[in-house]
Parts: sequence; C-alpha cells; structure tokens
Amino acid sequence: MVVQHPKIAFRDLKVRYGEKTALEGINLEVAKNEILGIIGPAGSGKTSLLRVLNRTLQNTPGAKVTGDVRIDGEDIHRMRDVSGLRRRIGMVAPLPVGLPMSVYDNVAFAPRMAGVTDKKVLDGVVERCLRQAALWEEVEKRLGDLGTKLSGGQQQRLTIARALSHSPEILCLDEFSIAIDPVTTMRIEEVLKELRKHMTIFLVTNLVQQARRLADRTAFLLLGELVEVGPTEEVFGRNPRDRRTFDYVHGIFG
Repeated sequence: MVVQHPKIAFRDLKVRYGEKTALEGINLEVAKNEILGIIGPAGSGKTSLLRVLNRTLQNTPGAKVTGDVRIDGEDIHRMRDVSGLRRRIGMVAPLPVGLPMSVYDNVAFAPRMAGVTDKKVLDGVVERCLRQAALWEEVEKRLGDLGTKLSGGQQQRLTIARALSHSPEILCLDEFSIAIDPVTTMRIEEVLKELRKHMTIFLVTNLVQQARRLADRTAFLLLGELVEVGPTEEVFGRNPRDRRTFDYVHGIFG
C-alpha cells in the first residue's frame, strides 16, 4: 500500500549490531494521524525501528544504520538539531512507571528542560497533558504526590502525559503494557484513539489483539524482515498475503 504524502517513510532501512542483523531492507510508509500497529515476536527488530526514528540508536556502540528515513520528506540523518527531532517524537518505554518526583514535575520536566520557566505556562501544559491522558480528574488534587505512588494504570497514563508535554507530532509506544484490568485497558485505548486526531502513533505491542483493536494498519516483523503490512482487518483475516502472518496472529507460533 502506497501512502500519499507519508508522515514517515523508511526506505531500504538496515540495522546491524556488529555482525547481527536487526532489520533488513525495511520499506514502510506511515500516514499522518494513523495508528500503525507493529507486531512480531521478540528479536524481530520492533524496538530498533523506533530507535532509528528518534536517532537514539546512533548512541549504541557497534550499531550501524543504512537506508533512508524521512519525516515530512526531510532526511532525519541530515537534521543538525537532534534535540529538536526528539521533541517531535514522544516515546513511551516498556513497563512505564512515573519518575520519582511529583505528578506535576513528571509532566513539567521536559518543558523545563527546554527552558520554560513561567509557572502559568507550566500549569497550562501540565493540565492539558493530564487531560489528554484522561488522568486530570483523578490527580488534580494530588499534583504534589509522587508519581510512583499512583496505581499501575494511572502511572501508564502519566507516562503518556509526560510524552505529550513537548507537543510531539509522533507518539511511539514501545511494547506499552496495557494488561492491567479491562476497565483501565479500555480507558487507555480510548485515550490513544483520541490522540490519533492530533498525531501519528506507532503501537509496538506483543498483544496482537490490542493491535487489532487499535491499529488502522498493522505491520508484521519477523527476524528483521517486514513480512507484511496492510489494513489491520486484512492482516488479521483469513487470507493475509503471507502464511507466516496467519500463523503468528492466530497463535500457531510466537
């Protein structure tokens, strides 16, 4: 599927760690304001794909990246302002937990690092991001409490709020654990559906049914190869283009 005017485009992307190949010849386009699910067993290169996008992989000894990666048509490896690039991309790591500081300071941390000192501005950012993460009503009277004291589901939404604090264009959720309870799961997934109106979302997940519920399209990676990418219902249907896709999404392996 060719995406018209893609927000993100990977062309012949290859990633190696020394002699080990993590990604091999990835060609993938991502549309603006879509949720792209990325599924595949451990070691398939899912995290490497995200780390190429925000250029943190370049800090890994022995890692080598070749190929072309563009955001809005601009080659990310030619961008001199790497910090600016990373502000455009919100990252939520696996097993997210709050930083050991107050709820307020968790969300205000990135704006402060970017030089924002006006308390009214910071107050506005904190409230906006907590509202976007569907957390404001639960914590508005507890902003001074430690973020690590929140419940598991609240901490997950706090990490989303923190990632939103620099108004990213792209949100990357790296094996974001949403297996708390059905009510919390549903609430967080509704948050992501709402955020799609404002940004492009990468949803890397080992929970294939989560990708089925949320993703507009789904990409299946296996041992560094992009086996298949397409509309989610086609990838999860009875006749995906590659038999390995069928076997994986139906639990025959992986």
